[in-house]
Formats: sequence, structure tokens, C-alpha cells
Amino acid sequence: MSLPGLPQSIRLVEVGLRDGLQSVPEPLATAEKVELVRLLIDAGVREIEAVSFAHPKVLPQLADAADVMAAVPRVPGVRYRGLAPNYRGAERAVDCGLDELVVVVSADEEVSLRNQRLTVTEALSGLERVGKLAEGAGLRLVTAVACSFFAPARGPVPRAERLRAVQAAVDAGSAGVYLAGTSGEEEPGEMYDGVAEVRSLYPGLEVGVHLHNRNGFAPANALAAMLAGADWLEGSFAGLGGDLWFPGDPSVLGNAPLEDLVHLCDGLGISTGIDLPAYMRAVDRSVELTGRPSASFVSRGGTRADLAAASWPELPEPAAGRG
Repeated sequence: MSLPGLPQSIRLVEVGLRDGLQSVPEPLATAEKVELVRLLIDAGVREIEAVSFAHPKVLPQLADAADVMAAVPRVPGVRYRGLAPNYRGAERAVDCGLDELVVVVSADEEVSLRNQRLTVTEALSGLERVGKLAEGAGLRLVTAVACSFFAPARGPVPRAERLRAVQAAVDAGSAGVYLAGTSGEEEPGEMYDGVAEVRSLYPGLEVGVHLHNRNGFAPANALAAMLAGADWLEGSFAGLGGDLWFPGDPSVLGNAPLEDLVHLCDGLGISTGIDLPAYMRAVDRSVELTGRPSASFVSRGGTRADLAAASWPELPEPAAGRG
């Protein structure tokens, strides 16, 4: 039984192939990426951010985007997303068989300058051009608003700056916007308020959240977002990814582990369509391929079912002569 106010179902978007693998210095082979995609689909994942069209010199880990999209299985109901950091990336993306094009802007000025070498004004002014390109190619446009709530070396991001980016995304023809918890220091109250406000101001717009788990609040932020009416949540297999140039222990800098989000939703009676044991096969394979241990609680601590099925060890025989 779900708690009051929570939805009966939620969409979970897998970003491990993109936001996860871009943090692994050693690129995986195209065939290995496609293998992971197949495992995800077998587990019931239906929305996969599979590739990025960043410049190959910037992200050599994802330079085979076109090859990956040419090889992934085409299964009814499965949607593939690709991320483009700029117009040139979008041009490369439109002919690769994507269902959705994701373009990234930042609500924070410094992050925009460091990630895209553009001011926020410059980045937002380019959205309309990308929107027209996506429309002409028949692609659904989704805009990611990085640092929607909190920015490193700054702190909380004012709501006006978040809404400025959302308005530009709507003006560009975005069908959906996701508010990204880029830093992993977002708190449930601001997550709830931000999602609820965007839902109220733009009732026809789909709204998602991209979750990181630096402060351990990802599950609480997921709950807050669902209570506020979010259409989808984003995470990655094994919690892989994250902007590792932020200070802190790398083990907590990644994306929210999608297996923990599946486990959370299962415990709340919220349908995701994802079979957790089957999904764990993708997690285990990602660990084998990348050499990076899983950051998820499910991987490290198991599930309720695992613990219920466990057996007590045999008690030692009492020592002779005691008593």
C-alpha cells in the first residue's frame, strides 16, 4: 500500500549508459554497452539515456554514440534518449535513431561557464534553435536544468534563476523538463517546492528530477518529488557517475543508484515496471565491466527478500565443563 499522496506508478529513467559511463576513464566497447542495454530492457527498463553527443575529444568514453544507437535493440515501448550539450551535438544526434533529444542548460552562471563555456543567457538563447532542429527531425525535446536547486561554491540557487531556465525550455518547445540535483546537496523541501511550482505554472509540461546522492538524501528527495507530482525520476545502475571534480569521497558523488529507487518504489507499492532481481544482473555486469563497485544499498545490504531468505549460522557447541 502506497503512502497517502504518492502515485500508483512512476517512470524511472536509466542514465547509467551516459551520465554513468562518462565518469569511467577507460571507455567500454560498443558491444559491451549494447550488452548492458539488453540487460536493462530484459529487466523492464523502458526509458534509457544511452548516448551523449559531446565532442569526442571532451568525452572519448562516449565517442561511439552513433555506433551504439545503430546496434541497440528496437523493442516496442522502449525509448532511447541522447544528450546534446550544444547545437553541434544536436546536429549529430538527429539522424541516429533517437526517440528523445536532451539538451542541457544550467541555472547557475559559474557551472554554465565551466561546463559549456557559455553564460546562462547565451545557453538559454540557443535553446530555440535546438528546439526547431528537434521538431524538424520528429524528436521529442527534453531540457535538463542543471543545478536547479543548489550549486557548488555558491549554495542554494534562487527560484527565479530556475524558472528562467524552465521558461526558456518551454519557449523552445520542450515536451519535458527535468530539474537536476547536480550537486547531491539538494534537500527534500526545496525539491518538493521546485517540482510543485513548475507543475503549477506549466500544467502541460512533463517534469522529472535527476538525483544525486552526496548527502544521502536521494530517497527522501525522490519521495518529495513524487509527492509534488513528478512524472519521472532518474538514476544510474550501481550509482555510477557524478561530477567527480566536486570535493568529497568519490563513493558518494555519483548518481542515485536506480536499483535503490526501484527498491524504494517496490516498498511503497509504487509500480515501476522494473524487476529488481533482473535489474541487478545489469548492475553486476556494470561492476564487472567498469571495475567500479556499486554504491547502492541494495548491492551492499541486500533486500528484505534477501534477508528473509537468509539462514542463521549454526550455533557453536557449548564448551565442555561449563556450568
